[in-house]
Amino acid sequence: MLSLKGKVQTVLGLVEPNQLGYTMTHEHLTMDYSCCYFPPPSGQEALADQPIDMKNLFWLKQNSYSHKENLLLYQETDAVKEELLQYKAAGGGTIVENTTTGISRDVKTLKQLSQETGVHIVAGAGFYVDATHSSETLAMSVEQLTDSIANEVLNGADGTNIKCGVIGEIGCSWPLTESENKVLQATAHAQSQLGCPVIIHTGRSSDSPFQIIRILQEAGADISKTVMSHLDRTIFDEKKLLEFAKLGCFLEYDLFGTEFIHYHFRPDIDMPSDNERVLRIRMLIDEGYEDRIVIAHDVHTKNRLMKYGGHGYSHILKTIVPKMLIRGIPQNTIDKILMENPKQWLAFK
Repeated sequence: MLSLKGKVQTVLGLVEPNQLGYTMTHEHLTMDYSCCYFPPPSGQEALADQPIDMKNLFWLKQNSYSHKENLLLYQETDAVKEELLQYKAAGGGTIVENTTTGISRDVKTLKQLSQETGVHIVAGAGFYVDATHSSETLAMSVEQLTDSIANEVLNGADGTNIKCGVIGEIGCSWPLTESENKVLQATAHAQSQLGCPVIIHTGRSSDSPFQIIRILQEAGADISKTVMSHLDRTIFDEKKLLEFAKLGCFLEYDLFGTEFIHYHFRPDIDMPSDNERVLRIRMLIDEGYEDRIVIAHDVHTKNRLMKYGGHGYSHILKTIVPKMLIRGIPQNTIDKILMENPKQWLAFK
Protein backbone atom coordinates (compact mmCIF):
# COMPACT_ATOMS: atom_id res chain seq x y z
CA MET A 1 0.00 0.00 0.00
CA LEU A 2 2.77 2.44 0.92
CA SER A 3 4.38 1.88 -2.47
CA LEU A 4 1.29 3.33 -4.21
CA LYS A 5 1.24 6.61 -2.31
CA GLY A 6 2.01 9.57 -4.53
CA LYS A 7 2.27 7.38 -7.64
CA VAL A 8 0.08 6.80 -10.69
CA GLN A 9 -0.59 3.17 -11.59
CA THR A 10 -0.52 2.48 -15.35
CA VAL A 11 -0.88 -0.84 -17.17
CA LEU A 12 2.93 -0.95 -17.36
CA GLY A 13 3.41 -0.19 -13.67
CA LEU A 14 3.85 2.78 -11.35
CA VAL A 15 4.99 6.15 -12.69
CA GLU A 16 5.59 9.54 -11.12
CA PRO A 17 2.76 12.04 -11.69
CA ASN A 18 5.15 14.43 -13.41
CA GLN A 19 5.66 11.85 -16.16
CA LEU A 20 2.02 11.93 -17.33
CA GLY A 21 2.04 15.02 -19.55
CA TYR A 22 -1.21 16.05 -21.22
CA THR A 23 -3.91 13.62 -20.13
CA MET A 24 -7.33 12.69 -21.48
CA THR A 25 -9.23 11.55 -18.39
CA HIS A 26 -12.04 9.65 -20.11
CA GLU A 27 -11.45 7.53 -23.21
CA HIS A 28 -11.95 3.98 -24.46
CA LEU A 29 -9.41 2.15 -26.61
CA THR A 30 -11.08 -1.25 -26.80
CA MET A 31 -14.62 -2.13 -25.75
CA ASP A 32 -17.97 -3.59 -26.81
CA TYR A 33 -20.90 -1.19 -26.45
CA SER A 34 -23.54 -3.55 -27.82
CA CYS A 35 -25.35 -3.30 -24.49
CA CYS A 36 -26.57 0.13 -25.56
CA TYR A 37 -27.75 -0.73 -29.07
CA PHE A 38 -30.72 1.47 -29.98
CA PRO A 39 -32.98 0.36 -32.86
CA PRO A 40 -32.92 2.71 -35.88
CA PRO A 41 -35.85 4.99 -36.70
CA SER A 42 -38.78 3.41 -38.51
CA GLY A 43 -37.98 2.80 -42.15
CA GLN A 44 -34.20 2.85 -41.56
CA GLU A 45 -33.83 -0.59 -39.99
CA ALA A 46 -31.67 -1.94 -42.83
CA LEU A 47 -28.97 0.64 -42.08
CA ALA A 48 -28.21 -1.08 -38.77
CA ASP A 49 -26.43 -3.94 -40.55
CA GLN A 50 -24.85 -2.13 -43.49
CA PRO A 51 -21.05 -1.74 -43.68
CA ILE A 52 -19.63 1.59 -42.57
CA ASP A 53 -19.31 3.57 -45.78
CA MET A 54 -18.74 7.16 -46.88
CA LYS A 55 -22.35 7.47 -47.99
CA ASN A 56 -23.71 6.71 -44.51
CA LEU A 57 -21.17 8.56 -42.35
CA PHE A 58 -23.52 11.45 -41.61
CA TRP A 59 -26.34 9.05 -40.73
CA LEU A 60 -23.89 7.16 -38.52
CA LYS A 61 -22.90 10.36 -36.73
CA GLN A 62 -26.55 11.09 -35.96
CA ASN A 63 -27.42 7.46 -35.11
CA SER A 64 -24.21 6.18 -33.53
CA TYR A 65 -25.93 3.60 -31.34
CA SER A 66 -28.21 2.24 -34.08
CA HIS A 67 -25.46 0.62 -36.14
CA LYS A 68 -24.35 -2.75 -34.76
CA GLU A 69 -20.79 -2.79 -36.10
CA ASN A 70 -20.19 0.77 -34.93
CA LEU A 71 -20.46 -0.39 -31.32
CA LEU A 72 -17.58 -2.89 -31.65
CA LEU A 73 -14.58 -0.67 -30.94
CA TYR A 74 -12.52 -3.71 -29.93
CA GLN A 75 -12.20 -4.61 -33.62
CA GLU A 76 -10.08 -1.51 -34.30
CA THR A 77 -6.87 -2.10 -32.32
CA ASP A 78 -4.62 -1.25 -35.28
CA ALA A 79 -6.47 2.00 -35.99
CA VAL A 80 -6.41 2.92 -32.30
CA LYS A 81 -2.66 2.27 -32.20
CA GLU A 82 -2.12 4.65 -35.12
CA GLU A 83 -4.26 7.28 -33.41
CA LEU A 84 -2.32 6.94 -30.16
CA LEU A 85 0.91 7.55 -32.08
CA GLN A 86 -0.66 10.71 -33.51
CA TYR A 87 -1.87 11.67 -30.03
CA LYS A 88 1.67 11.35 -28.70
CA ALA A 89 3.05 13.36 -31.64
CA ALA A 90 0.49 16.10 -30.85
CA GLY A 91 1.80 16.34 -27.29
CA GLY A 92 -0.38 13.77 -25.54
CA GLY A 93 1.13 11.73 -22.75
CA THR A 94 -1.57 9.72 -20.98
CA ILE A 95 -4.98 8.16 -21.60
CA VAL A 96 -7.29 7.10 -18.77
CA GLU A 97 -9.13 4.08 -20.23
CA ASN A 98 -12.54 3.86 -18.61
CA THR A 99 -13.69 0.42 -19.77
CA THR A 100 -14.91 -1.65 -16.82
CA THR A 101 -16.51 -5.04 -16.22
CA GLY A 102 -19.59 -5.42 -18.42
CA ILE A 103 -18.32 -3.75 -21.60
CA SER A 104 -15.43 -6.08 -22.46
CA ARG A 105 -12.43 -4.58 -20.70
CA ASP A 106 -9.21 -5.97 -22.21
CA VAL A 107 -6.19 -5.04 -20.12
CA LYS A 108 -3.86 -7.21 -22.21
CA THR A 109 -4.60 -5.10 -25.28
CA LEU A 110 -4.17 -1.92 -23.23
CA LYS A 111 -0.73 -3.09 -22.11
CA GLN A 112 0.22 -3.92 -25.69
CA LEU A 113 -0.95 -0.51 -26.94
CA SER A 114 1.03 1.27 -24.24
CA GLN A 115 4.17 -0.70 -25.02
CA GLU A 116 3.88 -0.06 -28.75
CA THR A 117 3.04 3.66 -28.59
CA GLY A 118 4.76 5.00 -25.49
CA VAL A 119 1.49 6.51 -24.25
CA HIS A 120 0.77 5.93 -20.56
CA ILE A 121 -2.54 4.08 -20.16
CA VAL A 122 -4.45 3.87 -16.86
CA ALA A 123 -7.02 1.05 -16.72
CA GLY A 124 -10.34 1.19 -14.87
CA ALA A 125 -11.56 -1.17 -12.14
CA GLY A 126 -15.16 -1.89 -11.21
CA PHE A 127 -18.51 -2.25 -12.95
CA TYR A 128 -20.52 -0.41 -15.62
CA VAL A 129 -24.30 0.20 -15.55
CA ASP A 130 -26.85 -2.29 -14.21
CA ALA A 131 -27.83 -3.45 -17.70
CA THR A 132 -24.36 -5.02 -17.99
CA HIS A 133 -24.25 -6.60 -14.52
CA SER A 134 -24.03 -10.40 -14.67
CA SER A 135 -26.13 -12.59 -12.39
CA GLU A 136 -22.96 -13.12 -10.38
CA THR A 137 -22.45 -9.37 -9.98
CA LEU A 138 -26.09 -8.82 -9.05
CA ALA A 139 -25.79 -11.44 -6.30
CA MET A 140 -22.65 -9.95 -4.73
CA SER A 141 -22.75 -8.10 -1.42
CA VAL A 142 -21.18 -4.68 -0.94
CA GLU A 143 -18.27 -6.37 0.82
CA GLN A 144 -17.73 -8.80 -2.07
CA LEU A 145 -17.93 -6.00 -4.61
CA THR A 146 -15.39 -4.02 -2.57
CA ASP A 147 -12.98 -6.95 -2.52
CA SER A 148 -13.39 -7.45 -6.28
CA ILE A 149 -12.63 -3.80 -7.05
CA ALA A 150 -9.68 -3.64 -4.66
CA ASN A 151 -8.25 -6.84 -6.12
CA GLU A 152 -8.22 -5.34 -9.61
CA VAL A 153 -6.15 -2.43 -8.31
CA LEU A 154 -3.81 -4.39 -6.02
CA ASN A 155 -3.32 -7.65 -7.91
CA GLY A 156 -4.60 -7.38 -11.48
CA ALA A 157 -7.75 -7.50 -13.60
CA ASP A 158 -9.41 -10.28 -15.57
CA GLY A 159 -7.05 -13.04 -14.51
CA THR A 160 -3.88 -11.09 -15.31
CA ASN A 161 -1.29 -9.27 -13.22
CA ILE A 162 -2.07 -6.02 -15.08
CA LYS A 163 -3.33 -3.62 -12.43
CA CYS A 164 -5.97 -0.92 -12.68
CA GLY A 165 -5.04 2.59 -11.60
CA VAL A 166 -8.49 4.11 -11.19
CA ILE A 167 -11.89 2.87 -10.08
CA GLY A 168 -14.33 3.48 -12.91
CA GLU A 169 -16.04 4.49 -14.92
CA ILE A 170 -18.57 3.27 -12.39
CA GLY A 171 -21.89 3.07 -14.23
CA CYS A 172 -24.96 4.82 -12.82
CA SER A 173 -28.40 4.92 -14.43
CA TRP A 174 -31.37 7.18 -13.73
CA PRO A 175 -33.11 6.16 -11.68
CA LEU A 176 -30.25 4.44 -9.86
CA THR A 177 -30.76 0.70 -9.43
CA GLU A 178 -30.16 -1.37 -6.31
CA SER A 179 -27.13 -3.07 -7.85
CA GLU A 180 -25.61 0.26 -8.93
CA ASN A 181 -26.15 1.59 -5.40
CA LYS A 182 -24.21 -1.37 -4.00
CA VAL A 183 -21.39 -0.79 -6.50
CA LEU A 184 -21.22 2.89 -5.50
CA GLN A 185 -20.92 1.93 -1.84
CA ALA A 186 -18.24 -0.63 -2.72
CA THR A 187 -16.41 2.01 -4.75
CA ALA A 188 -16.33 4.31 -1.74
CA HIS A 189 -15.12 1.52 0.55
CA ALA A 190 -12.38 0.46 -1.87
CA GLN A 191 -11.28 4.05 -2.37
CA SER A 192 -11.06 4.67 1.37
CA GLN A 193 -8.82 1.58 1.68
CA LEU A 194 -6.60 2.33 -1.31
CA GLY A 195 -6.51 6.13 -1.58
CA CYS A 196 -7.11 5.81 -5.31
CA PRO A 197 -8.90 7.98 -7.90
CA VAL A 198 -12.54 7.30 -8.81
CA ILE A 199 -14.50 8.24 -11.93
CA ILE A 200 -18.29 8.05 -12.30
CA HIS A 201 -20.57 7.62 -15.33
CA THR A 202 -23.49 9.73 -14.17
CA GLY A 203 -27.13 8.99 -14.90
CA ARG A 204 -28.96 11.09 -17.49
CA SER A 205 -30.64 13.54 -15.12
CA SER A 206 -29.39 16.77 -13.59
CA ASP A 207 -30.25 15.29 -10.18
CA SER A 208 -28.10 12.18 -10.70
CA PRO A 209 -24.67 13.72 -9.89
CA PHE A 210 -26.02 15.08 -6.58
CA GLN A 211 -27.47 11.68 -5.65
CA ILE A 212 -24.20 9.91 -6.50
CA ILE A 213 -22.08 12.29 -4.43
CA ARG A 214 -24.42 11.84 -1.46
CA ILE A 215 -24.17 8.06 -1.62
CA LEU A 216 -20.39 8.17 -1.99
CA GLN A 217 -20.00 10.59 0.91
CA GLU A 218 -22.20 8.51 3.20
CA ALA A 219 -20.09 5.44 2.35
CA GLY A 220 -16.82 7.22 3.14
CA ALA A 221 -15.51 8.23 -0.28
CA ASP A 222 -12.98 11.00 -0.87
CA ILE A 223 -14.93 13.39 -3.08
CA SER A 224 -11.80 15.44 -3.81
CA LYS A 225 -10.39 12.35 -5.60
CA THR A 226 -13.56 11.72 -7.60
CA VAL A 227 -14.42 12.74 -11.18
CA MET A 228 -18.04 13.21 -12.25
CA SER A 229 -18.21 12.45 -15.97
CA HIS A 230 -20.51 13.62 -18.75
CA LEU A 231 -21.56 16.91 -17.18
CA ASP A 232 -21.90 18.35 -20.70
CA ARG A 233 -25.00 16.17 -21.27
CA THR A 234 -26.26 16.20 -17.70
CA ILE A 235 -26.38 19.61 -15.99
CA PHE A 236 -27.40 22.43 -18.32
CA ASP A 237 -28.63 25.05 -15.84
CA GLU A 238 -25.73 27.31 -14.85
CA LYS A 239 -27.00 27.92 -11.33
CA LYS A 240 -27.44 24.20 -10.71
CA LEU A 241 -23.98 23.47 -12.13
CA LEU A 242 -22.36 25.96 -9.80
CA GLU A 243 -24.30 24.47 -6.90
CA PHE A 244 -22.91 21.06 -7.84
CA ALA A 245 -19.38 22.42 -8.27
CA LYS A 246 -19.37 23.42 -4.61
CA LEU A 247 -19.48 19.74 -3.61
CA GLY A 248 -15.78 19.46 -4.44
CA CYS A 249 -15.39 16.71 -7.05
CA PHE A 250 -13.63 17.11 -10.40
CA LEU A 251 -15.97 18.38 -13.12
CA GLU A 252 -15.51 16.50 -16.39
CA TYR A 253 -16.51 17.72 -19.83
CA ASP A 254 -15.73 14.62 -21.83
CA LEU A 255 -17.84 14.57 -24.98
CA PHE A 256 -15.68 16.88 -27.10
CA GLY A 257 -16.19 16.01 -30.74
CA THR A 258 -19.74 14.74 -30.12
CA GLU A 259 -22.17 17.00 -31.94
CA PHE A 260 -25.52 15.66 -33.15
CA ILE A 261 -29.13 16.72 -33.40
CA HIS A 262 -30.89 13.91 -31.57
CA TYR A 263 -29.54 12.19 -28.44
CA HIS A 264 -31.32 8.83 -28.38
CA PHE A 265 -30.82 8.18 -24.69
CA ARG A 266 -32.36 11.51 -23.68
CA PRO A 267 -34.37 13.02 -26.54
CA ASP A 268 -35.48 16.05 -24.53
CA ILE A 269 -32.01 17.62 -24.39
CA ASP A 270 -29.98 19.58 -26.93
CA MET A 271 -26.49 18.08 -26.99
CA PRO A 272 -24.07 21.03 -26.75
CA SER A 273 -21.56 21.84 -29.44
CA ASP A 274 -17.83 22.03 -28.78
CA ASN A 275 -18.07 25.82 -28.85
CA GLU A 276 -20.68 25.68 -26.10
CA ARG A 277 -18.49 23.31 -24.08
CA VAL A 278 -15.60 25.77 -24.27
CA LEU A 279 -17.85 28.61 -23.12
CA ARG A 280 -19.14 26.54 -20.19
CA ILE A 281 -15.58 25.72 -19.15
CA ARG A 282 -14.70 29.42 -19.41
CA MET A 283 -17.60 30.18 -17.08
CA LEU A 284 -16.39 27.62 -14.53
CA ILE A 285 -12.90 29.09 -14.70
CA ASP A 286 -14.28 32.58 -14.13
CA GLU A 287 -16.17 31.24 -11.09
CA GLY A 288 -12.94 29.91 -9.58
CA TYR A 289 -13.07 26.20 -10.49
CA GLU A 290 -10.09 25.95 -12.83
CA ASP A 291 -8.40 23.48 -10.48
CA ARG A 292 -11.40 21.09 -10.63
CA ILE A 293 -11.93 20.80 -14.40
CA VAL A 294 -10.83 17.86 -16.57
CA ILE A 295 -11.70 17.16 -20.21
CA ALA A 296 -11.75 14.32 -22.75
CA HIS A 297 -13.60 12.89 -25.78
CA ASP A 298 -15.04 9.59 -24.45
CA VAL A 299 -14.30 7.82 -27.74
CA HIS A 300 -16.33 4.59 -27.58
CA THR A 301 -17.67 3.92 -31.08
CA LYS A 302 -15.91 3.38 -34.39
CA ASN A 303 -17.27 6.51 -36.05
CA ARG A 304 -15.37 8.65 -33.54
CA LEU A 305 -12.06 7.33 -34.95
CA MET A 306 -10.25 9.21 -37.71
CA LYS A 307 -10.32 6.00 -39.79
CA TYR A 308 -14.07 6.54 -40.15
CA GLY A 309 -14.04 10.31 -40.54
CA GLY A 310 -14.20 11.04 -36.82
CA HIS A 311 -12.26 13.44 -34.63
CA GLY A 312 -10.03 10.91 -32.85
CA TYR A 313 -8.07 11.19 -29.61
CA SER A 314 -6.10 14.29 -30.67
CA HIS A 315 -9.09 16.56 -31.32
CA ILE A 316 -8.76 18.45 -28.04
CA LEU A 317 -5.04 19.07 -28.47
CA LYS A 318 -5.28 20.03 -32.14
CA THR A 319 -8.63 21.84 -32.33
CA ILE A 320 -10.09 22.65 -28.92
CA VAL A 321 -6.98 24.12 -27.28
CA PRO A 322 -6.64 26.78 -30.04
CA LYS A 323 -10.33 27.65 -29.59
CA MET A 324 -9.87 27.89 -25.81
CA LEU A 325 -7.06 30.40 -26.39
CA ILE A 326 -9.30 32.42 -28.71
CA ARG A 327 -11.96 32.45 -25.99
CA GLY A 328 -9.54 34.01 -23.50
CA ILE A 329 -8.49 30.92 -21.58
CA PRO A 330 -4.73 31.38 -20.98
CA GLN A 331 -2.22 28.65 -21.74
CA ASN A 332 -1.31 28.18 -18.09
CA THR A 333 -4.97 27.45 -17.28
CA ILE A 334 -5.20 25.04 -20.20
CA ASP A 335 -2.09 23.29 -18.88
CA LYS A 336 -3.75 23.05 -15.48
CA ILE A 337 -6.85 21.42 -17.00
CA LEU A 338 -4.93 19.01 -19.22
CA MET A 339 -1.94 18.22 -17.02
CA GLU A 340 -1.99 19.45 -13.43
CA ASN A 341 -5.58 18.50 -12.55
CA PRO A 342 -5.28 14.96 -13.95
CA LYS A 343 -1.99 14.57 -12.13
CA GLN A 344 -3.57 15.60 -8.83
CA TRP A 345 -6.50 13.26 -9.38
CA LEU A 346 -4.59 10.17 -10.52
CA ALA A 347 -1.89 10.08 -7.84
CA PHE A 348 -2.71 7.67 -5.00
CA LYS A 349 -3.19 9.39 -1.67
